[in-house]
Amino acid sequence: MDEVKIIEIKKSIFADNQQDADALRKELKAKGVYLLNLMSAPGSGKTTTLIRTLNLLKDKLHIAVMEADIDSDVDAVKIQEATGIPSIQLHTGGMCHLDAEMTRQGLDNVDLEGIDLVILENVGNLVCPAEFDTGSCRNAMILSVPEGDDKPLKYPLMFSVCDLVVINKTDVMPYFDFDLEKCREYIRMRNPMAKVIPISAKTGEGVEAFAEWLLAEVKNWKNQ
Repeated sequence: MDEVKIIEIKKSIFADNQQDADALRKELKAKGVYLLNLMSAPGSGKTTTLIRTLNLLKDKLHIAVMEADIDSDVDAVKIQEATGIPSIQLHTGGMCHLDAEMTRQGLDNVDLEGIDLVILENVGNLVCPAEFDTGSCRNAMILSVPEGDDKPLKYPLMFSVCDLVVINKTDVMPYFDFDLEKCREYIRMRNPMAKVIPISAKTGEGVEAFAEWLLAEVKNWKNQ
């Protein structure tokens, strides 16, 4: 009897995706386009944070937005109406993440001529999106205060792959058992290089720091 052949599917998928992601980054670099992959759990305030941030940046950068969800176009419509910035909706067909090829398909439907920054709002999930490189220049995630300060301990990969952690809903911190300094410590355990920016998307407090980080990132990307 012939020996049964065993194929490591997951390893192969990740390797193929990494090649696609590296190729996409190279293409974006040649076009001078900076792609940010923004991740979080559902309900963290990604869209509200984006609206605040985009309105601070839209007179300084040419921006496009890609909203990823399993279904609906609610977020894309909300972004476009609130900011006037072109936004498209990506439906994942039930998948809980985007990979590099799916991101490329989205970008193929965006007019990148003259665009400085594309923000990809990934599917709300703290597990799957962290496993797949989308081809972005940087990964960022939003952690909201009601989720708890121990999330970096429970979802290590998400915090390990993110260059920036935005801690949102600081306006409700007095009502939750959330220790900001302890959370910073947990994030450093997973990723000592990650930058942490506390904000309240509702009040606008701290959002300017996020906008300034993005503006500096885009300029550095273009000047490298």
